[in-house]
Amino acid sequence: MIGRLRGVVAEVAEEDALIDVGGVGYVVRCGSRTLGRLPAPGDETLLHVESQWAEATGMRLYGFLTRDERRAFVILQSIQGVGPKAALAVLDVLSPGELAQAAAREDKAVVARANGVGPKLALRIVTELKGKPLGDGAVAAFHATAAPAGPPPVSAAGEAVAALMGLGVAEVTARRVVDQAAIRLGEDAPEAALIKAALQELGR
Repeated sequence: MIGRLRGVVAEVAEEDALIDVGGVGYVVRCGSRTLGRLPAPGDETLLHVESQWAEATGMRLYGFLTRDERRAFVILQSIQGVGPKAALAVLDVLSPGELAQAAAREDKAVVARANGVGPKLALRIVTELKGKPLGDGAVAAFHATAAPAGPPPVSAAGEAVAALMGLGVAEVTARRVVDQAAIRLGEDAPEAALIKAALQELGR
């Protein structure tokens, strides 16, 4: 079973990346958040990998930039109704620490923001994850005093993604190019700058 890959990014597609390790290309399925944070093709990266086998698809590799993300991916799939696609979608909108906090305050609404996750499944996720550490950095989040539940603040990146989707760009593509723009411009970049840079990424 493959648990980690260190190699050169050969290609980045909509749902996966091709990682060249010593001349062997591994197709690794990743969420849009991970794909958006990968270095440019030709640069080296390190992915924490979860290997899964299915009769229909054979061996499939899922890649993450941190051990906590990989661990949360595995824990999410222990919940009835959560497969690899839904687990990746949840981790696209919430980091393991944020997911731990959402579970601690039983905030199903923030989990339901994940693509393909409805209110019933979101409720099941927060109910079953409550009290479970999702990673080394997430343990404290369960015991932290949570602020009163309310709508999560919308970031400039989130607004930029929404703006691109309003222009007809697919959500996974919008998140990827906005993440790439945020890496180039910095996390404090304003919405307008992110949209402009993301459109430039789309035009490449």
